[in-house]
Amino acid sequence: MTNASRTGAQAEAVEAVARVENAQGRSPLLLICEHASRHLPSRYGTLGLGPAELESHIAWDPGALGVAMGLSRLLDAPLIHATVSRLVLDLNRHPSAPDSITTLSELTSVPGNQDLTPAERGRRAAEVYEPFHSAADEFIEARKAAGHVTAVISIHSFTPIYKGVSRPWEIGLIFDEDARYARHVEAGLKRDASLNVGMNQPYSPADRVFHTLDRHAVRRGLAPLMIEIRNDLIRTEDGQASWSNRLAPLLREGAQTL
Repeated sequence: MTNASRTGAQAEAVEAVARVENAQGRSPLLLICEHASRHLPSRYGTLGLGPAELESHIAWDPGALGVAMGLSRLLDAPLIHATVSRLVLDLNRHPSAPDSITTLSELTSVPGNQDLTPAERGRRAAEVYEPFHSAADEFIEARKAAGHVTAVISIHSFTPIYKGVSRPWEIGLIFDEDARYARHVEAGLKRDASLNVGMNQPYSPADRVFHTLDRHAVRRGLAPLMIEIRNDLIRTEDGQASWSNRLAPLLREGAQTL
């Protein structure tokens, strides 16, 4: 379905949960940021959470959107990002997954997600998951048909301490069977001997974090890469700019090898 053929309601639904930046970017890379926002639509209230919890990593990936926006500018690459908090529904999970709507995020209970009816779960999937991923499918298919996309890169951030356990990596590269892109970026990052690079850390596809890339990259034969940056390093604009500048040349160089 093209933008012109969407009904007004359909276009409004897509805009409500997904936003495309730099749609005409010339790079063969496509950036996705599923956990870009901590926004809760008014119908959800606060889901029973306080202000500090709604600003914390359980609601979004702090700093990830800033890095993704920086990369979009530096690479001249399109970026698709979410505008709704993952507390409503995690776009990096299939709606059938039990943790697609979390009731316990790390050590925090989410009262507004407890005991949801199948109808409510279906409503969230229809209002959040389907329009976001359908928009991504449509955009990527058009780019692929025009020969303008070779890789999909998903940008995330992770908390330095999870359930009391410290995470020593500054950055993690997550990949599955197709490791081409990840290994190229790893080699570039490791030119800085002081940098602790986690390969399939702090998550791996076994943790079911590869859903977006499976859907939008792997099944199309595009190179997939998930990047996780420790969020204490990218909470400020300076930190986000620093990591965007560090990653952009490595991603550009890697694209030339695909």
